[in-house]
Amino acid sequence: MLAAEPRLGRVRLLAIDGPSGSGKSTLAAAVITELRDRDVLSALVRTDEFATWEHPVSWWPRLVEGVLEPLRAGRPGRYRRMDWTTGSPQLGALVTVEVPDVLVLEGVSSGRSSVRPLLSCLCWLEGPDQAVRLERAVARDGESSRGPLRAWQAFERGWFAADKTGQPAVSEG
Repeated sequence: MLAAEPRLGRVRLLAIDGPSGSGKSTLAAAVITELRDRDVLSALVRTDEFATWEHPVSWWPRLVEGVLEPLRAGRPGRYRRMDWTTGSPQLGALVTVEVPDVLVLEGVSSGRSSVRPLLSCLCWLEGPDQAVRLERAVARDGESSRGPLRAWQAFERGWFAADKTGQPAVSEG
């Protein structure tokens, strides 16, 4: 990752993408720990801080305008994290993202085709089969999330197929 060319201004952007329950959050935490152990200035932004059940990927402009564009220009990014404490998601706390050497963007749709030109690296995690991933996600989010997670899994299958997120990029040449 550190040998990869920065494509977001001076920032290297690592996207960790894949279906729910595939291990993205676990990998992202390990990557951030390793980078910090090496004294590499890093930041982690999770797509879960933007997405809702009703709007699984349409929040992307908030991330681009609030985080990616400012970082590309060498300025800190800012966004409002989704607050789920009321039972109905709403914009919550303001988060500032200082300009890092490496930005780890983790979550479903983080490696979408529209961001590929800015990525230094895309890490795609397929994970185990759908049933195992569902149980992992329910264990993380609670039994009340089972129904919405099933709908989410159906959505993300369609999203990944249409966006071709997990497929290698074709280079022009």
